[in-house]
Amino acid sequence: MSRTVFRTSCETRSAGRRRGPWFVLLFTLLLAANAVVIGADVGDRLLGGGTDDPSSASSRAGALLEAHFPSSAPDLVLLVRGEDGAGVDSEQVAAQGARLAERLAFEPRVSGVVSYWQTGSERLRSADRSEALILAHLEGDDDTATRTYDRLAPLYRGSPPDADALDVSLGGGVAVQQEIQTTIEADLLTAELIALPLTLIILVLVFGGAVAALLPLGVGVLAILGTNAVLRLLTSVTEVSVFAQNLTTALGLGLAIDYALLIVRRFREELHQRADPRTAVRTTLRTAGRAVLFSALTVAVSLAAMLVFPLYFLRSFAYAGLSVVLLAAAASLIVLPAVLLLLGHRVDALRLRRRTLRTRREGGLVERVVRRPYRYAVTVAALLVAAGVPFLQVEFGTADDRQLPAASESRLVQEAIRDDFTSSTTGGVEILARDAKGLDRYAAALSLLPHAAEVDTPLGTYRDGRRKDAATPADASRAADGLVHLSVVPEKGVEDVSPESRRLVEGVRAASSGFEALEPLAGGRAAVLEDSKQAIADGLPAAGLLIAGTSLLLVFLLTGSLLIPLLSVASGALSLTAMFGLVVWVFQDGHLSGLLGFTPTGTIEATLPVLMFCIAFGLSMDYGVFLLSRMKEEYDRTGDPRLAIVTGVRRTSGVITAAALIIAVVFVAIGTSQITNSKMLGLGAALAVLVDATVVRGLLVPAVMRIGGRATWWAPAPLARFQRRFGLREDLSATPAPDQRTPTEPVLETVR
Repeated sequence: MSRTVFRTSCETRSAGRRRGPWFVLLFTLLLAANAVVIGADVGDRLLGGGTDDPSSASSRAGALLEAHFPSSAPDLVLLVRGEDGAGVDSEQVAAQGARLAERLAFEPRVSGVVSYWQTGSERLRSADRSEALILAHLEGDDDTATRTYDRLAPLYRGSPPDADALDVSLGGGVAVQQEIQTTIEADLLTAELIALPLTLIILVLVFGGAVAALLPLGVGVLAILGTNAVLRLLTSVTEVSVFAQNLTTALGLGLAIDYALLIVRRFREELHQRADPRTAVRTTLRTAGRAVLFSALTVAVSLAAMLVFPLYFLRSFAYAGLSVVLLAAAASLIVLPAVLLLLGHRVDALRLRRRTLRTRREGGLVERVVRRPYRYAVTVAALLVAAGVPFLQVEFGTADDRQLPAASESRLVQEAIRDDFTSSTTGGVEILARDAKGLDRYAAALSLLPHAAEVDTPLGTYRDGRRKDAATPADASRAADGLVHLSVVPEKGVEDVSPESRRLVEGVRAASSGFEALEPLAGGRAAVLEDSKQAIADGLPAAGLLIAGTSLLLVFLLTGSLLIPLLSVASGALSLTAMFGLVVWVFQDGHLSGLLGFTPTGTIEATLPVLMFCIAFGLSMDYGVFLLSRMKEEYDRTGDPRLAIVTGVRRTSGVITAAALIIAVVFVAIGTSQITNSKMLGLGAALAVLVDATVVRGLLVPAVMRIGGRATWWAPAPLARFQRRFGLREDLSATPAPDQRTPTEPVLETVR
């Protein structure tokens, strides 16, 4: 009887172990199916803004201006031309243009409609009288305004009903953001079509077989689907930027494949040592699995640092980055082991080549580095610092229509305004003030500011310190509660956001002294940029402390060294200098703009350096973990710091190179985007990854560690005891020494 019970119990446990992986896969498929449904319309819910600080003076000014003076903040522009070259003052064009503006004013959620035919303002008419403008403000938040634009666009574009003598094109902030959003969605599809097959080819070369190569790709797809679902849910409770999808694709494929690459390769190595797939999976999770978990923590911390900034553009990347990193790690540590259990030795099925891709740097460069460490350390550090010198000349700005392809409608409208009209319709500095006796004196002082063309006030228009035109009875710049609206119009040729416009904002804020003005005082695009830069500067110390402090702690828990964490953080930061130098040299100064297909504006989006630093630094720490954990294993085994360096570089150079190449391919695919900021993010991050994985991890880190010798691994006794007790160490009991490996074991290997 007891034998029967024992046998039945064993059979039950065995059946449960066999069914366990299937349950995991079934549950994963159900989650993936739900993720597809939930995230199907995520692109339609994402927004194109988010680069302003909602608590800043300019944002509060914008809210008051929208409430009291909607015509001061036009975000929809209708560029009107007469058919067959008819001028805008011709009887038929004028009549139809006036009716079109009147019809637009009665549309739901449209306010502040102003047209050339209503006001006769020369600012709303081109110099050659062939074009005129109708300006309007779309009410509500970004999402509401976008929906209103989508409804209005087909009704007013081209030759609208009852306006067959007109040719109408749509521009303005809402139109630009909508075109950016739709272009990014199309570009992401193109990027995925480029990245997926190239990634599969690289994985086949690494693994030598189709089955093993498809597993990391599957993990990447799961991470992307899951993150799209998370972003879709977040759009119900907060604002999320459309650019976050770029990071989802890049990190979803890149990190998921990196992690799965480690797991699958270590599992295959263990199969060469044991015939039992279950034991191989357990050993894989104790070794490579812990490296994946540790790596995910370091990357997550770098991306989480963007949560300290109030700009939802940056916070959106934290949402996407944290989601994709955690999902990639979970899929690699839970779903992938279940698949490997089911496949067993069949993981090597469909072999396309007899041998996997091997790394043959078995003595070569790393031996030369440790023999002459000072030469390599100084040379590499000097080159990286020199590469970053162009960043000292960085000029920050905001994205505008020139992000878009040259043929896009909203860009053509904005270019026509820049080239053909006397001044910008959207680049003024907007001011709120009390209706006080000093208004005349204040407006006159504003009109004398450098780069100010004129100042529009309730009293009239001021130029060169004097009032030139009296206000009309229909003037809309005075509110019932005593608020008045003034607009400082920049000179022709001054971009909406430029060094000149920013100096104009500074002058306006300085000139307010002694006048009864509201706080917030100045609004407009240039004022928003100044406040956004201040918000970023205020958040940088907290973000830097979070990234550096957590990275130092995690690397210490891994290595038990006092100096290696400092080296890791310093080398990770130094590896980014080439990226920042490239960004300024290429995208700000315009070198290679013809080859890469973008229009330089002389500025860099103020939020992008923060974003690129968090992404690239996280990835650099990711590769640093791979290298340091292998060095730590060898140092613990032999106590020889030189051998630890050489063996660590040899045994991880292959996996780091393969991982970096894959994620660089993904970022370059993102860099094929037609949107300049996406191009900058993709190509800059790809360069940073390749520099870190080759120059920094292959040359600089080994050289500095060789200079430090045994002192590199030293820590005070109390810290050493703390690390031994709480450190994140891998179980090396099942790890054979290098000389115990079988002849068929691949040289390109995972972190232990």
